[in-house]
Amino acid sequence: MRAIAGLALVALLPRPAPAQPCTDPLTTVFERLSPTVVSIQATKINKARPQRRFETVVGSGVIVERDGQVVSNAHVVDGAASLTVTLDSGTRLPARVVGIDPVLDVALLRLDTRGPLSAARLGDSAAVRVGEEVVAIGSPIGLEQTMTRGIVSGLNRLLPGLPEQPMIQTDAAINPGNSGGPLVTRCGVVVGINTFISEEAQSIGFAVPINAVKAVLRELREHGRVVRPWLGIQGRMVDARLAGLVRMPLTPGYLAEIVYDGSPADRAGIQGGAVSIIVQGEEYLLGGDIITAVAGHPVRSQEDYLTRVNALKPGQRVRLGVFRDGHTREVTLTVVERPRLPSDLAE
Repeated sequence: MRAIAGLALVALLPRPAPAQPCTDPLTTVFERLSPTVVSIQATKINKARPQRRFETVVGSGVIVERDGQVVSNAHVVDGAASLTVTLDSGTRLPARVVGIDPVLDVALLRLDTRGPLSAARLGDSAAVRVGEEVVAIGSPIGLEQTMTRGIVSGLNRLLPGLPEQPMIQTDAAINPGNSGGPLVTRCGVVVGINTFISEEAQSIGFAVPINAVKAVLRELREHGRVVRPWLGIQGRMVDARLAGLVRMPLTPGYLAEIVYDGSPADRAGIQGGAVSIIVQGEEYLLGGDIITAVAGHPVRSQEDYLTRVNALKPGQRVRLGVFRDGHTREVTLTVVERPRLPSDLAE
């Protein structure tokens, strides 16, 4: 009887109400966020131009701690000889780079401030949904404190040059100078750091999910960089569609398209691709080995492969299942720390 009474009591308890969508006016969202958004002027020395040694790069950033910590894009501040940050109030402050992560294109700066500053509230990018209204705040072409409005157009977008980090796609206008500024929901929380615009189409911009940024902030503060495992392989998944279109031995797994010279994969004898084909508008580099397993765990998806590799530690020895010419074998290699690659932060 007690159990039945307990069940009846649970049934009578009111269910929690579903989360209500935020309905704050956009003017309120801007007034709340604009004090946390800064404009960044980075002076860089261009050694390739004798007639124009210095150039100024303009970007944006968002204050994430009241003591003056600012998140921006790495490509805005990388290699800067000096940094000046302009607050919403017009106050100009010197800044220094605390840490850079060229993989995520994220940088952490520290402002030289004597008092506490307004800091933005960082949200949960995993809760973002396609169709959700967002705004971008920043300094497009140097026009400080500009807000543009749009929606989340897509999630988990993999982009050239950033194959390891799914991005948020938005149609909110993002222009040069917006880089490093926040992508904000109607609730006034930051869900992304604007980083990339498509030059081949209009109204397509991308932001690094804020959860990925939060995951590296501690390492940037403490070490100035993010330590990542590296095998030296760049590629993509082989799917049934591709296997049905080409006449060569293929099997499900992670196709090694590029193997970096001197990398653990290169030293272990893993081969990259050499035959370029285009399938439904996507370019593949075929002929390379296919990674079918990492540390004994089968590779069934791109996410599966990245999860297994990112769980490794520099110095660790790991076995890979490798498919070549219709046969699968095992190779063992030693993981190293990911170096900075020539493609990192490339324009």
